[in-house]
Amino acid sequence: MQLAMTDMFTPKQLQVLDSQHDDSWFLRICDGAVRSGKTYVDNVTFLLELMRVKEIANKEKVKEPQYILAGTSSGTIQTNILQELSNDFGIEFSFDRHNSFKLFGVKVIQCFTGNIAGLRQVRGMTAYGAYVNEATLANHEVFQEIIDRCSKPGARIICDTNPDQPKHWLKTDYIDKDNDSIIRFHFTIEDNTFLPQSYIDHLKETTPTGMFYDRAIRGLWVANEGMVYSNFDAETMEITQTEFRRRTEHQMLTYYCGVDWGYQHKGVILLVAEAPDGTRYQLFDRTAQFKEIDYWVSVAREIAAKYGRNIPFYCDSARPEHVARFRREGFNAINGYKNRQDGIENVAKAYSSNKLYIVKEGDNAFSDEVYSYVWDEKTGEPVKVNDDVMDAQRYAIATRIKLLQLPHNASYEAQAAMLRKYGL
Repeated sequence: MQLAMTDMFTPKQLQVLDSQHDDSWFLRICDGAVRSGKTYVDNVTFLLELMRVKEIANKEKVKEPQYILAGTSSGTIQTNILQELSNDFGIEFSFDRHNSFKLFGVKVIQCFTGNIAGLRQVRGMTAYGAYVNEATLANHEVFQEIIDRCSKPGARIICDTNPDQPKHWLKTDYIDKDNDSIIRFHFTIEDNTFLPQSYIDHLKETTPTGMFYDRAIRGLWVANEGMVYSNFDAETMEITQTEFRRRTEHQMLTYYCGVDWGYQHKGVILLVAEAPDGTRYQLFDRTAQFKEIDYWVSVAREIAAKYGRNIPFYCDSARPEHVARFRREGFNAINGYKNRQDGIENVAKAYSSNKLYIVKEGDNAFSDEVYSYVWDEKTGEPVKVNDDVMDAQRYAIATRIKLLQLPHNASYEAQAAMLRKYGL
């Protein structure tokens, strides 16, 4: 008995397959709920793309065209794609010593996107296309390198993913872009019409409400549960450079910086402007990885040249040698206030009282961190992952607040005692 397409694919999957006949797109993103059929239709599309690529290569008289198959690790590629293709279509894969294989006359190069090392697997090659599984888990640089490699005529990229936080680079840089070369298909759990209703009901009943439900069931890009700064609202607290200038026109602003040293993890110098009424504007964060202290000295020189030689740099005291270097260079480097809970409360109060705004054109990495800066339920402290800008922001704002609390008419000894109390 011959099966109809509707027996094999859901209506949403058929929409995705219909886009195969549209030559206008370069990047196609399938995102949304778990168990909604995204990966299955992309696995089928992967086979169709290889056949399409071989036809293009034949016309160009290219004997062995190359195609990129990307996932967070060899394990996820095997589990999510290769094993499923073997189960569904009986395809057997034969790998060479580089973990590549040939299918339909196309050489498929595997790329592991989970960390920056994935760059080595595709850098320098020229590809006819790519399939990226679990795109939100990919290292951003590796994802961009894959895009850059797909430069052959007719090359295009397909990817699938579950949603992440709303400021994730895949959403802001690709899904939200008004670009005719990017198409997107959004899936909810109900889009998988082959799932028994009893299973869907069970999944809904057993998925926690809030962020987990919105992402897993509704396929929405929502903020993490338990955000440290849950009162941060990008709609009202992110402003443009033009708005910043309008608000602060004719005001005498005070500038200061927060510094979080880094090498393996990101280093950050973050600049804040404070108005006389105590309203703070985070102007930018200069963020970089694998940079020596000389680099940060050069950044500090640029800031001091523009905002005043005596501008304070409230620094992470964990690297006293770096603080000492700043001081030798003539910068006003001060150990930052490091009580994390108290510092976070200071920042949170600034948000809730509408005294802290983010100038979004100048923000480099803030948006990547604020939504994933969450509480650890076991320790009661923030999870120490991807929090470098958050630390620099806390050093800047909390240290400034503590210094303003010093009694200016107190004796030198009393002020020194309070500084020691604050660890400054």
